[in-house]
Amino acid sequence: MKKFICIFLLLGVLGSSCVRRKKTSAHGGVKTRLKIASAYNTALPILGDSVKTMAEKIEKSSDGAVTVRLMEPQDVGGLQAILEAVSSGKIDAGYGSAGFWAGKMPAAPLFSSVPFGPEAGPYLAWMKHGNGLKLYQQMYDDAGYNVKVLLCTVLPPETSGWFRKEIKDEADLKGLKMRFFGLGARVMEKMDVSTMLLGGSEIYPAMEKGVIDATEFSMPSIDQKIGLYKIAKYNYFPGWHQQSTLLELIIHKDTWENLPESQKALIEMACNESLVNSLARGEASQFQVMKDNVNKYDVKIKRWSEHMLKKYEQAWAEVVAEESAKDIFFKEVWQDLSKFRKDYALWEDNAYLPRKRK
Repeated sequence: MKKFICIFLLLGVLGSSCVRRKKTSAHGGVKTRLKIASAYNTALPILGDSVKTMAEKIEKSSDGAVTVRLMEPQDVGGLQAILEAVSSGKIDAGYGSAGFWAGKMPAAPLFSSVPFGPEAGPYLAWMKHGNGLKLYQQMYDDAGYNVKVLLCTVLPPETSGWFRKEIKDEADLKGLKMRFFGLGARVMEKMDVSTMLLGGSEIYPAMEKGVIDATEFSMPSIDQKIGLYKIAKYNYFPGWHQQSTLLELIIHKDTWENLPESQKALIEMACNESLVNSLARGEASQFQVMKDNVNKYDVKIKRWSEHMLKKYEQAWAEVVAEESAKDIFFKEVWQDLSKFRKDYALWEDNAYLPRKRK
């Protein structure tokens, strides 16, 4: 009996030892600490806090093998400094929009939001199952940036502007100073609007001091968070300039390649979950904010006339022609996206019910 007890205890010790070894060998036994700089204040709903949720998911699912330190834009010298900081290895990763890099890579905004462009479904389809992500990575590689790019957030349509006065036609736009993002800014410049790109925290003070007369920023829930309803009472739709918006996680390529495959998979899964959650939250949370803007804050929700939408679309066609003539890669990406959308239309036009406005 003593012999059996000894054997039993020995097996128990060996078994627990095996369990401990398995636990410590999870994710290759590698402990990873990632510093991620966000281009958006992480207190902003969806736009900013999605990266916080994603970081929490990575830490929990890795059982502590991966820890994340989130940094606000000011921690790295502002959002414009993020790409260089990641590429050089100063920080491990950056979260934001490719549209911020238009001055460095003309095609970059096409991977974030496109005027009169695809909604979230076809945009993601082109990215993940067309040539989108391949071209996206190629853009960074060809420009000499040492980064790996992942898609991590998708936003539904934005509002297309907050104005202090009603805009009835293109004459009312002339001479305005306006915060505007991406390729939509080029369109507004065609309408004789002077544009500038400001971070979220800079917009309200700029409006208050008269540095700008009008602004667009994001969806109603995010615009409300920074108080735009207090300072401009005319909110225009639809968001012709951003029917959907994709946000990226760029990771220093050496850091990415040195991660265990299991940790790479966890980061990719966390990004994919963020895509689903950000779109669902974005779609679910706008109508109540719009009701509040009207009923509590006396905001007037306006819809652009067909005349104005046609003017914007004509200006966009001019911008596409100009950018395609200046940059070969812009032309290549635009043609690839356009072909995908043309082919997708066969499915879309037959599979979906026509929309009816009530």
